[in-house]
Amino acid sequence: MTKFFLGLVLLMVAMIPCTAQKRRPDPLSDLEVDQLRDAAQEPEARLKLYIAFARTRLEKLRQIQSDPKATDKDEQIRGALQDFTDIYDELDGNVDTFADRGDDLRKALKPVIEADTEFGSKLRAFKLSLENAREQAEKYDFLLGTAMEAVDNAAKDHRDLLAEQDVKFKNKKNKAHKESARGE
Repeated sequence: MTKFFLGLVLLMVAMIPCTAQKRRPDPLSDLEVDQLRDAAQEPEARLKLYIAFARTRLEKLRQIQSDPKATDKDEQIRGALQDFTDIYDELDGNVDTFADRGDDLRKALKPVIEADTEFGSKLRAFKLSLENAREQAEKYDFLLGTAMEAVDNAAKDHRDLLAEQDVKFKNKKNKAHKESARGE
């Protein structure tokens, strides 16, 4: 009986690689990861890198769409949309992390907010370009909707955070100025 269970366990262990879900590769290249690592403590530099990486993925999306020779175009477009969304989510997560640490993000948020507008426009333009081919548009509906929702929600959060930080750090500056004036 133990041989039977041992055989059953071995069979199950052997099947694990067959049933394991195929993982998508990291959307960032090794060079991009190194660049992010070098800018780990610098909000402005780090966020600008994420903006550049997300912009590159949207450019890749445009290139794939316009390339008549592209093979497996649907899969490449899905991959580019997913990579953009993953990178953009990381950008937004980094904004939250820096804000939670109490960093002054006013200067760093300005290019992020500009990029939010740019990314939203490019995603909407991509969606409009699919309007003539409804069947094709349905292939990307979920991923495109997810990307657009992520950008729209984060854009509002980024604008709100900038407004909060303007008030917070302006008050700190005024308080420090008043304290130094009293000390003189």
